Amino acid sequence: MRALDHNLWVAEQPLKYLGLEVGTRMTVVRLSSQALAVISPIALNSELKQQLARIGTVEHIISPNLYHYLYAADFKYAYPTATFWAAPGLQEKKPNLPIDKVIQANSSPLWNDLEGLYFEDFKTLSPGGFDALNEWVFFHAASRTLILTDTAFHFDNSFPFVTKLLTRVTGDYQKLAPSVFERIATTDKQSVKETVEKILSWDFERVVMAHGSIVEEDAKRKLEKDYSSFFR
Repeated sequence: MRALDHNLWVAEQPLKYLGLEVGTRMTVVRLSSQALAVISPIALNSELKQQLARIGTVEHIISPNLYHYLYAADFKYAYPTATFWAAPGLQEKKPNLPIDKVIQANSSPLWNDLEGLYFEDFKTLSPGGFDALNEWVFFHAASRTLILTDTAFHFDNSFPFVTKLLTRVTGDYQKLAPSVFERIATTDKQSVKETVEKILSWDFERVVMAHGSIVEEDAKRKLEKDYSSFFR
């Protein structure tokens, strides 16, 4: 786990999706209450538990879309008093998950330190075809950080050759934008555009996403520029 800013950390691990190495990332926010919120949990081991214990107590476990839930149950079992927040539709997709609450616009106490928006009409590629993403995105104003999961990627030279090659072919290389599969699958571009415009009203400098390299500087301008291809 590494610190990005005051009260903001990330932890990363390898991950292959559809045979492609994309890595995955968990974001940890320490709220004003000093409680920890973990967004898009990764595999939990003793070292990660110790690192989390040094900075606070895990009280919120967040699965922000219909895909980033694989390790959320492990976190819930390790921190049974924490609230497991899930994206809309995840309870129906995975009824055995120990979900406590569905993320909504009035999901206090999350919104005391984070702002959120819902990408209801976004779709993505899954092994079974194109499915809804149902992603909540978050803005941590204190660190001027936008926290995404699968609504944008950013694959650069730090990734393996095959990942770089494929993203070059699809036009996704070094772009802070949705993948080509999401551009194909999502038909309600106007709804997405309206949500992006709301996101761009936030005063962020950094973008953290689940897959790809973090953009530390001038990320708002880059997101606006790279996302523009989605609406063509």
